[in-house]
Amino acid sequence: MRIGILAVQGAFIEHEKILTSLGHECVELRQKSDITNIDGLVLPGGESTVQGKLLRDLDMFDDIKARIDDGIPVLATCAGLILLSEKISNDANTYFATLPVTVKRNAYGRQLGSFEQVADFAGIGPVKMTFIRAPYIEKANDNVNILATIDGNIVATKYKNQIGLAFHPELGDDIRIHQMFCDLM
Repeated sequence: MRIGILAVQGAFIEHEKILTSLGHECVELRQKSDITNIDGLVLPGGESTVQGKLLRDLDMFDDIKARIDDGIPVLATCAGLILLSEKISNDANTYFATLPVTVKRNAYGRQLGSFEQVADFAGIGPVKMTFIRAPYIEKANDNVNILATIDGNIVATKYKNQIGLAFHPELGDDIRIHQMFCDLM
């Protein structure tokens, strides 16, 4: 399978390394022409406002949104989750709005509020989760599967072919979430 990884800003190389180790070809999405012939899409962490602006400036936004609307499997982490969310409670902006959830940006505070925690992940078991200036999901529509929570806050969801995570699974040695994403393809 050929997986497109948004590479305009943020932490994408770690995703690429894991997916390559699982036997997939990865292409870094840096311009509109890179979006063709991909079987899956990774929206990595970074700064969602900057990513959203660059997606529009580089004329990539509409093509990526169309691919998501058409059902391409998506793994979205941290800022990627914000890009997918239908609503951002503490920001008037929205981006792809394909995941029917309400997200709170920087819900755990600034960089100094970063932390790691192990929690149960539906279908996988205990997973070490790394949160860096992370959002969390305040509300999910009834048709969204909640995959993990921490202290009552939703931190992982699945809706159709979209996996939205508030944390960074690419920063550890556990490849099970990436494998779950690959299984959607």
